[in-house]
Amino acid sequence: MDYISTRGSAAPLDFRSVTLAGLASDGGLYVPREWPRFSGDDIAAMAGLPYAELAAKVMQPFVGDCIAPERLLELTRQAYGRFAHKAVTPLVQFDERNWLLELFHGPTLAFKDVALQLLGLLFEEFLKGSDQHLTIVGATSGDTGSAAIDAVAGREKIDIFMLHPKGRVSEVQRRQMTSVIAPNVHNIALEDASFDDAQAMVKRMFADTDMTGRFRITAVNSINWARLMAQVVYYFAAAIQLGAPHRKTAFSVPTGNFGDVFAGHVAARMGLPIEKLIVATNVNDILHRALSSGDYSAHGVTPTDAPSMDIQVSSNFERLLFDAGGRDGAALAQQMRGFEGAKAMQLTNAQREGSASLFASARVDARQMSAAMRWAHDNCGAVIDPHTAIGLSAALEADLPRGVPVVTLATAAAAKFGPAVEAAIGVSPRLPPRLADLMDREEACTDLPGTYDAVAAFVAQHATPSPALAD
Repeated sequence: MDYISTRGSAAPLDFRSVTLAGLASDGGLYVPREWPRFSGDDIAAMAGLPYAELAAKVMQPFVGDCIAPERLLELTRQAYGRFAHKAVTPLVQFDERNWLLELFHGPTLAFKDVALQLLGLLFEEFLKGSDQHLTIVGATSGDTGSAAIDAVAGREKIDIFMLHPKGRVSEVQRRQMTSVIAPNVHNIALEDASFDDAQAMVKRMFADTDMTGRFRITAVNSINWARLMAQVVYYFAAAIQLGAPHRKTAFSVPTGNFGDVFAGHVAARMGLPIEKLIVATNVNDILHRALSSGDYSAHGVTPTDAPSMDIQVSSNFERLLFDAGGRDGAALAQQMRGFEGAKAMQLTNAQREGSASLFASARVDARQMSAAMRWAHDNCGAVIDPHTAIGLSAALEADLPRGVPVVTLATAAAAKFGPAVEAAIGVSPRLPPRLADLMDREEACTDLPGTYDAVAAFVAQHATPSPALAD
């Protein structure tokens, strides 16, 4: 298996090199040259497997010869052994059509743990026995930061620099990042900046030859293929429990950066029978506008009670545009350069038609979000967070064939957004015992101006130089 860039000019890489690189040298995102495919019999044979075994089977075609199957299984067992639920991503029934896929049983109570617990182990695996040192630079709208920090804190040969927009993540999200005191962990709060600003700085650093010439910079955001690959697994887990390959399933995915729902697209490409992927956005609705009318134009970010979705530039959408639009890297590179300059573009007919059969979308405002939280609590006794509520709202309104179950991805534990949940349903969710003292823990964080130069100077001062890796 080798990987190509969505922008066409970067050299193909194997899985190991793609994992360590993160972003392609031409500014694009890596995707497999071709999609591996499972037959109906292959999928049926996966029924009843423990999650770690299922993960190893689904991911092995992407890993290729870079990790032996028995070693990959060891890594998945190690990664998912830290989860608080034996099923790792349990499926909960709401009513005759609606189901909830709980993705928040990892160490930091968010779906990002499913991928990042494995990614931290992959980094360590690929650095073993070398003199290489990785500098992870990431941007977070809340959950990626804490999950990535938990996955790599204290690991040798890795430094992590995590950027977040100051004042735009929840109190619990912030403290989960800043209360990890380790010599290789650097939290950076950007003043007067949005997540999109932070993400743009990360991408710029990958193109900064002064930085890349001294440091081996990589990514933990879902621009890193290995992270997205791990998210494909729970689509298989849920759909198989609901009857795949003999029955189709729909999924409603609250998303801002498009990585979580693109993982569903990958699952469908691999042969999983998916009726529809519903892209659920909040009022920062660039993805809904793009999928429903072809208008991919960034407006100002509106802060909401679902801060992880307060995004206007969705990095992983580029992967869909590439795959659905005919895989023309040169054309997409030109299209994306235009978007990066104007912050607006129209999808081509091929891109719209290529995504229309699998994707639908919905825009959910604050009133609808609160109503979904109340519906889950009053009808099912469930306490869900604002992001999950946006997905559930879209699921409840979805137009699907009779008999098709719809699974809402529950992306975070409600306790991470206690004030918003309490305002909606009158119940204050509690953190689990292992985080009961979170608000009392020491914090370590550096406030920086929201400029690239300030961030680059800080990284250069604190990162460990590393020789270039051979591909």
